Amino acid sequence: MFNALVLDRSEGRLQVDVQELVVDDLPDAGPQQVHVEVLYSSVNYKDALAVTGAGKIIRGGYPIVPGIDLVGRVLESKREDLEEGELVIGTGWQLGEVDWGGYTQRAKVDGSKLVRLPKHMTPKEAMVAGTAGFTAMLSVMALEDHDVDPDDGEIVVTGASGGGGSMAITLLDTLDYEVVASSGSEEAHQYLRDRGADRIVHRSAFEDGPERPMESGKWAGAVDAVGGQTLATLLAQLQRHGTVASYGNAAGHELNTSVFPFILRGVNLIGIDSNTCPNKRRQAAWRRMASVLSSDDIQEMTARTVGLDEVPEACEKLLSGDIRGRVVVDLQ
Repeated sequence: MFNALVLDRSEGRLQVDVQELVVDDLPDAGPQQVHVEVLYSSVNYKDALAVTGAGKIIRGGYPIVPGIDLVGRVLESKREDLEEGELVIGTGWQLGEVDWGGYTQRAKVDGSKLVRLPKHMTPKEAMVAGTAGFTAMLSVMALEDHDVDPDDGEIVVTGASGGGGSMAITLLDTLDYEVVASSGSEEAHQYLRDRGADRIVHRSAFEDGPERPMESGKWAGAVDAVGGQTLATLLAQLQRHGTVASYGNAAGHELNTSVFPFILRGVNLIGIDSNTCPNKRRQAAWRRMASVLSSDDIQEMTARTVGLDEVPEACEKLLSGDIRGRVVVDLQ
């Protein structure tokens, strides 16, 4: 017997309960199935939408165990390169959306969607990072891949007070970049400075879109969680050969821009897909994150650690803005 947080729908109403299950209750994960003892998960914005019913996140039908992140120990494996006892991370690949996710003490996961926990990272630290940290690391790696160096100028991070944004600030600061945080929350200013922001600008500086197709080059690079008019402004304001890593659409999915920044300044717009990121790059990102962040860095990002029965409350608080920092779910 083990415990899991189960979402179900009855007569159109969402039900959220911690239930006792047995291993046979877990859906089969296919020919490369790995049975995992889950040690930790985390609470992300997408999880909060799923657990509260505030967003259409669940696409695999009900009942389902939510939780888009997990880290745990392999109990049994049908995949030759993952052995019993190894520690593995699962993020993305529709975990907690289509497939049963991480809010459970036992999980059956397609082994092709797992990567090994880096040697210098603990299971709990991995879930402090979670999808937010993984996405942020992919974004920073995209800047590096396009030769955006710390001495090139400021890097602006939009949606800075969110999980991905604040993680990006910490990573960039640790790598000696000069970081500008863009946020609409004045209450978040001290938190952003603590994460490593050198200065803060209000999101209104970007959200109305650019006045001209190309404006004065301000930024060597950008990490954008917002999209829409904010992304259009960033493209118009990038310095020559600057790069923006885009992973979100908080302000909308449409992008109204021109070709001028691309053909006259050679700027780069790089999409960050943390959900189906290939495993080779996925593993590289986790290893890089483990090498960049210290245990102290990760500890400072942790808002609180909760048990399985506290997840619904944590989701409500995350959506209402009452939690700043990462929430870890302890499943041991």
